[in-house]
Amino acid sequence: MGSPLRHVSVLIFVSLIAPHLSAQWIKPQPPGAPRTADGKIDPRGPAPRTADGKPDLSGMWFSTIKFNTNLAAEFKGDVPMTAWGKALYDERRGNNSKDDPETVCLPAGVPRTTAAGALPSRIVQTPGMIVILHETKMIFRQVYMDGRTLQKDPNPTWMGYSTGSWDGDALVVKTTGFNDKTWLDDVGHPHSDKMIVTERYRRSDYGRLTLDITVEDEVAYTRPWTTTQELRLDPTGDLIEYVCTENERDARHSIGK
Repeated sequence: MGSPLRHVSVLIFVSLIAPHLSAQWIKPQPPGAPRTADGKIDPRGPAPRTADGKPDLSGMWFSTIKFNTNLAAEFKGDVPMTAWGKALYDERRGNNSKDDPETVCLPAGVPRTTAAGALPSRIVQTPGMIVILHETKMIFRQVYMDGRTLQKDPNPTWMGYSTGSWDGDALVVKTTGFNDKTWLDDVGHPHSDKMIVTERYRRSDYGRLTLDITVEDEVAYTRPWTTTQELRLDPTGDLIEYVCTENERDARHSIGK
């Protein structure tokens, strides 16, 4: 018979982990995933394709860049900001990013949510629509693949309106109709409601998405500029419920000048 102290320790351990264990799915392995000789999923295996021969972008993806992201870091040279854009950027940097909408649980916008987000996103691909479900704040994007166009004066939104088409094996997503309230990245690169974002998604192998992002905004930038981010697959991951405003205690500690 074991000691009473050991029994108490085991009971405490079980009681602590029980809620966590009961909250997990019993998940099957992804069907059709390429595997190495020892049976593990091979991220360098071939990218899957849909029935019509297009690359299948479906899956849980996360940015390889996590915190304090400068989306322009991969841009060769200085980002070509206008005087208006530079003044707003300098104000945000000088103010310690105190007014970042993320600090008060507002949507991060495009392209920040996917390319500079710390949390994963799930892509769901169908012939007529591609849906991107973001864990952060449980927001979503609808990429329409049916040839529709945006009206001339859309109701501005945080995530904009997206249409997509295939250029060979690259999915090209064009998003417009933004408000001007989001930041492009964690360091405060700005945009106006005139911004157009073009994304090119290329799945080079099973475990990797390359994302080229082109920003066009005549108010904030003197010319279009492009940066590239890489997304990695989490083949067995799930989205987790994320409620930013519940018990939020960070915004009150944001201090600027």
